[in-house]
Amino acid sequence: MRIWKIPDQLVRISILFIVAIVALVVVRQKLIPESFGELGHYRADAVTVAAELPIHYAGLQACVECHDDTAEIKASSYHRSLTCEGCHGPAADHVEDPTEVLPLVPGGRDTCIRCHAYRPSRPTGFPQVIENLHNPMEPCMSCHDPHDPTPPEVPGSCSACHAAIARTKSVSHHWSLDCETCHEAAPEHRENPRAFLPNKPSRREFCGQCHATDATSSSEIPRVEIATHGGRYMCWQCHYPHFPESR
Repeated sequence: MRIWKIPDQLVRISILFIVAIVALVVVRQKLIPESFGELGHYRADAVTVAAELPIHYAGLQACVECHDDTAEIKASSYHRSLTCEGCHGPAADHVEDPTEVLPLVPGGRDTCIRCHAYRPSRPTGFPQVIENLHNPMEPCMSCHDPHDPTPPEVPGSCSACHAAIARTKSVSHHWSLDCETCHEAAPEHRENPRAFLPNKPSRREFCGQCHATDATSSSEIPRVEIATHGGRYMCWQCHYPHFPESR
């Protein structure tokens, strides 16, 4: 008579399953706070702890109550979405005692550079400067009103976002060409640039309009035989369009 034996694999799995259940019960009883789950999937007592912390920030409305004239200017400026305390620091003590406790008034460049220093990861079109090149040593406030930071000179429509390309093109043989000469951009591109991308030339004949041997452009412009010059390669694989000096 054969006696049925429980497989060793099933025994090991059962032991692991029992250990996991015991561990779950222990963790639930010993490690999870009693208030966990009362107000949702977190520790409810955290609300009480947070409420007992000292208050440092007063909030925008407290600033507006006394500085309504400045708030009105800022409300229609590029800084309208910033809180006052983002630049002036925590103001709760100032609200409690306005004459004895004064808020921070940034006077150098560090505060502005936190947001406006050049970073490749920042959105296209966001105002950025290279600190060591942009009016070095001068306080930002000497040219820009922090509450209405409209630049004294508003960049052109393309250079506002493509400043690096504009600077490169400005010292090249293509300096006199408008961007629209080579790129067609829908008006919506200025409002939503990623959704309405400008087009780029895709055929050698486009450059041939000025540089082909039979082009009607100025005789001072370099000419090539478009059909054979460069073989199968496109013009821009050898000549950077924004700085097209011959290699």
